Amino acid sequence: MKASSHSLLPHSACALWLVLALLAASIALPAHAVRIKEVAAVQGVRSNQLSGYGLVVGLDGTGDQTTQMPYTSQAMSNYLQQMGISLPPGAAGQFQLKNVAAVIVTAQLPAFAQPGQMIDVNVSSMGNAKSLKGGTLIATPLRGADGEIYALAQGNMVVGGAGASAGGSKVQINHLSAGRIPQGAQVERAVPTPLNDGDSITLGLNASDFQTARRVAQAINAKLGNGLATALDGRTVQVRAPLEPGARVGFIADLEEIPLESAAPAAKVVINARTGSVVLNQAVTLGPCAIAHGNLSITISSRPVISQPNPLSQGQTVVTQQSDITINQEPGNIIQMPPSPQLADVVRALNSLGATPGDLLAILQAIKAAGALNAELEVI
Repeated sequence: MKASSHSLLPHSACALWLVLALLAASIALPAHAVRIKEVAAVQGVRSNQLSGYGLVVGLDGTGDQTTQMPYTSQAMSNYLQQMGISLPPGAAGQFQLKNVAAVIVTAQLPAFAQPGQMIDVNVSSMGNAKSLKGGTLIATPLRGADGEIYALAQGNMVVGGAGASAGGSKVQINHLSAGRIPQGAQVERAVPTPLNDGDSITLGLNASDFQTARRVAQAINAKLGNGLATALDGRTVQVRAPLEPGARVGFIADLEEIPLESAAPAAKVVINARTGSVVLNQAVTLGPCAIAHGNLSITISSRPVISQPNPLSQGQTVVTQQSDITINQEPGNIIQMPPSPQLADVVRALNSLGATPGDLLAILQAIKAAGALNAELEVI
């Protein structure tokens, strides 16, 4: 529900219609050629996710409240024991470490990464630390899904936010409980890849599409030799490759640069329910239908009411609030939507409804349910 749908249309909807109009303008462009590397990737050549638990020290009194976060003091006690400092039993629970914060460290280990190379890491607070700005991450092992250590992270954090508080007031820009350390982890172990195994490689398409798989196989056979590539299904293409590693790398480099005529995408409408964004691709068409769209406006106004006591009654003046609620429902007009074979016609027909992006979400879902929207509807 909204106070006035017409007042929102010139501001919030104009940006949406501009995006849709730009998409509509692109429908007249011819299909452009893309390279195979932009629609497919060699299977087995992938990155791996790493994570670890660590401590950030050197904070300016903005760390975890260790009385509420016992794992921070326990982790600090374990670290001191590794450094040769033994604490009395139970002393860890008495720590008041305002300059220390427990964090989760994550990183992405790229394919073919070798020991000694540096990778970026992200650091996120897992306790109640107010800010990680100015902190230093101490040595933190990063483990893979198999539990093995693949990298070691350490360094000074870069936090993009800023904040200040005084007298009960607080001002904050961006996020202060997460940061990044560029080149903050050193690779300690390489991940083997099956690139040189067998006499063939397998290309995995970014999206499942039989037409694209067939075109990839045809383009490879036409460029590098007939019978080299075979489309196994709508997502994978098998290609015979040289056995010698150096020749295989050169073969894959040439293969990825082969131009490929892009196929028309499947009709899809993507709706972001959180932001109200609606994106349509050029394959979306609209069947004939009729739509009734009306607006419901609710206005709530409050005014103070003062109650005065009688003279000499020793009463008190009382101020209360009286609220008036007005509900106004505008009549909905039935609009006939003609068949729209092009995206520009779809945009023009939806624009004629005079709906805000929020209303458009419900309208598109209703059109899809009625069978008049010839597209896949995806809500994210």
